[in-house]
Amino acid sequence: AARWLASRRAQRRIGVAVRRFTTSDATEDEYGRMDDAGQTHYFDEFRLESGKVIKNAQIRYKTFGTLNEAADNCIVICHALTGNASVDEWWAPLLGPKKLFDTDKYFVFCANILGSCYGSSGPNSINPDTNERYGMAFPSVSMRDSVRSHMEVVSALGVKNIKFTLGGSLGGMQALEWGLIGGPSLVSSVVAIACGARHTAWQIAISEVQRACIMRDPTWNGGHGKALNGLGLARQLAMISYRSHSAYDSKFGRGLSKEAAKEHGDTDTCISSGVVPHFNVEGYLQYQDQKFLSRFDAASYVRCTQIMDTHDVGRDRGGIEKALSQLTQPTLVIGFDGDILYPLEEQRELAGLIPNSKLCEISSAAGHDAFLLEYEAISEACGSFLDDVGLA
Repeated sequence: AARWLASRRAQRRIGVAVRRFTTSDATEDEYGRMDDAGQTHYFDEFRLESGKVIKNAQIRYKTFGTLNEAADNCIVICHALTGNASVDEWWAPLLGPKKLFDTDKYFVFCANILGSCYGSSGPNSINPDTNERYGMAFPSVSMRDSVRSHMEVVSALGVKNIKFTLGGSLGGMQALEWGLIGGPSLVSSVVAIACGARHTAWQIAISEVQRACIMRDPTWNGGHGKALNGLGLARQLAMISYRSHSAYDSKFGRGLSKEAAKEHGDTDTCISSGVVPHFNVEGYLQYQDQKFLSRFDAASYVRCTQIMDTHDVGRDRGGIEKALSQLTQPTLVIGFDGDILYPLEEQRELAGLIPNSKLCEISSAAGHDAFLLEYEAISEACGSFLDDVGLA
């Protein structure tokens, strides 16, 4: 079941149907086909918060639907850590006529973040000062830098108002910054899913271990090498944090991989025979490791996790409480009870500090990746919220 709680003022509950995940759903891949498809917006230069400048910067983006004459029917969808602009791939069930991201009604915009490897400027880009790949010489980018770059693209497209901005995980962090930086004059409402007000020590620690896996790979070479072994290990660690204890236990238990089971029978027989078992869950993580190597880059992974670590809505705004009090637009905060990476206490804090917010708590075995997989519950929760605030 899903629980709805209004922040601070009225406390009420509204029933929301939730699709319960099967054990196989809870460990399916969260993304579809991943590439750098889209249109490109070019900057002669883009100045970062730090004062550093990215010359010949570019942002890869996709749009769906048509901008109306009033230029006020835009919605902005923000992707997560290793996502791209192709919301039609990783949130396909939500995009299209009569769906949450209704392309008959809305002009849908999604852009790849700075520092990534799906078309926007990042470590794989060519440094115009050296005519070589940036690698780790690519400047450190903040969450606000990336959001500001996307805002400039939206402005260049002629958008005057955004009905809502929505994202999960790193995308939710971006959505909060859209609301704060853009203000009510640009952004009418915000939907932040599976994120918090700032990256905590818990999340920074998990990111740091993943970066250490990459940087200790002997082929890392300061970001100029592929570091495939390190990148694969980082992905394995990430996949553990993205799921839940119950999802792993229900799906894999202590079963052997298909190859081991064929050769040795069951787990007990394998161990009793003095053979080190190859568990099914090991095979799953190794598969995710190898699959990830075909679609992401080590230096981009390091930079993107560092971007996440810059997330703190209270920085230079007088702290979290003061900053969130300034987010006056209607805001929906969604969290999942099985999320160990961004636990419900973080969404409860957000909703408690944003004055015009509602909190929706969804029960799911899918862990953190429920923000990608629980699309039916998300669609219903968002639809109800948008109806309530008159933006549907």
